[in-house]
Amino acid sequence: MDNVSLTKVVEKMGLKSKTPQISTDNIFLHIPEINRPALQLSGFYDHFDNDRMQLIGNVEYAYLSTLDDATRKLRYTQLLSSNIPCIIFCRGLEPEQMILEIALKYSVPILQYHGTTSSFMAESIRWLKVQLAPTITIHGVLVDVYGEGVLIMGESGIGKSEAALELIKRGHRLVSDDAVEISKVSDETLIGTAPDITRHFIELRGIGIVDVKTLFGVQSVKETQTINMVIKLEEWSKEKEYDRLGLEEEYTEFLGNKVVCTTIPIRPGRNLAVIVESAAVNYRQKQMGYNAAKELYNRVQQNLAKKMEN
Repeated sequence: MDNVSLTKVVEKMGLKSKTPQISTDNIFLHIPEINRPALQLSGFYDHFDNDRMQLIGNVEYAYLSTLDDATRKLRYTQLLSSNIPCIIFCRGLEPEQMILEIALKYSVPILQYHGTTSSFMAESIRWLKVQLAPTITIHGVLVDVYGEGVLIMGESGIGKSEAALELIKRGHRLVSDDAVEISKVSDETLIGTAPDITRHFIELRGIGIVDVKTLFGVQSVKETQTINMVIKLEEWSKEKEYDRLGLEEEYTEFLGNKVVCTTIPIRPGRNLAVIVESAAVNYRQKQMGYNAAKELYNRVQQNLAKKMEN
């Protein structure tokens, strides 16, 4: 998403407008950052980011109270005339009438938040990063398996949706079928979700559209999920040599972030749901410091060393 309406921020954070005459519908935020105008209240505006929300906390409020009326009016005017999206008074601090009048002149909303300044900054930045994150849509199925986000990819008709349905029956949760929207919320984290129009639905060839939430209950679906690993399904080929140990990890890339990727060959009789479960548990084991492939390799090496000694 390129921008977020200030109205959505007001609703999300439970802000109270002190200037209801000014609409927030046509004010948009483009970056997930916030500014506390400490230096600006002293008149220093070099390198000022005027596209950020401006927060007034206890420190700024106390400093403003030390200024005489003429200086305070000048500082308010400088700040409000710099084309900022809004000013938010935290901790339930009450804006004085002077700033409200100047805000109306420059059509800058004055908002109030009753929580702490630091909590507002932490929660709003986290939320804005998700809302404004770079996003792509890919073909695949995203499921939550034992708490790990598993993105199943492969050619159409290879069995992705069938594997997801079996996983749901085994107690795991569907995030998205067919189309997955992937957002980069940080250099390490990718979040996947479903497009609004297909959320909670699975397409099964020969049956049609299945509403997972209705059939299996709310515990069978999830709105968003971090993508921890990718499983690529492909037709079994006798000519291709597949990794049988897993000593070397492969990766795939989305929006510049690398994700562990495992390729699974498909042939009749293989239980895909069990294989996906095993891959998810094996991934978690590796994250906890245990690698079964390396353990086997070490045992083989130790056994060979003993034989050479003898």
